[in-house]
Amino acid sequence: MAEKVSHLIFDVESIADGELISAVRYGGQGLTAEQAIATYQDELVEQNGTTFIPYTFQIPISVVIAKIAPDLRLIDIVSLDEPEFRPHVITKHFWRGWELYGRPQWVTFNGRSFDLPIMELAAFRYGISIGAWFKSDGYRSPRNRFSTDAHLDLQELITNFGAARCNGGLNLISKLISKPGKMDTTGDQVQQQADEGKYMAISDYCRCDVLDTYFVFLRAMVMMGKTTLDKEIQLVRSAKQWIEERADASEAYGAYLNAWTAWKNPWEEAKEAEATGKKDEA
Repeated sequence: MAEKVSHLIFDVESIADGELISAVRYGGQGLTAEQAIATYQDELVEQNGTTFIPYTFQIPISVVIAKIAPDLRLIDIVSLDEPEFRPHVITKHFWRGWELYGRPQWVTFNGRSFDLPIMELAAFRYGISIGAWFKSDGYRSPRNRFSTDAHLDLQELITNFGAARCNGGLNLISKLISKPGKMDTTGDQVQQQADEGKYMAISDYCRCDVLDTYFVFLRAMVMMGKTTLDKEIQLVRSAKQWIEERADASEAYGAYLNAWTAWKNPWEEAKEAEATGKKDEA
């Protein structure tokens, strides 16, 4: 019997739909998909200092999901429709998987403003019914921003639903607890990697973001009083072993372990210092 899954931690990497950009923004100009993307990115750099194209013009090209047990253990990590990476298939597996596992809680970092909206829009684009996600249930409605029953956005948790800002994003929050954070790849490189056909590299990058999100999730559970620090330390140790067992078959896991540093537990350090002091006094 399959283990019960209570949380699905996920991350989405996406690429621009050049044909859509050409049709919507540059209709009649005869721009190719590649030209439309480049033109739009040039405009965005001039206006906002970034090449990031709004999610409404993007399609999911890699979605990685970590399955988490009720006791917060890492069960498995999967990359949807790997190695084909077909956006319509990724989208179908994403929503049908959520229903198959009994509609567990989604967990993201900044997923409220990007990852879930892009997957909703992809369902719209590809004609996939997700009625359960749009269920009207008052405060507990899955899409209610201030209910965390169906979706826990860790960035919104940290910022009190946008009342504060999280400068540094997942990279900073991960490094606060000595996890790797961003390594060789960043989100703004995904479009170029896709253009070069490097879809496995995109998936690997996505896997590392999911691992960071899992460890941030565990510490958030400590902060929220849903588990203890001692239990979290055990879960981190167990997850690291899980990664080590798969490192030979995955460049992503090998790179993640190479960037791993041990979290310095101040409570244990204080105990050790106190014990050393008493020993010296004796």
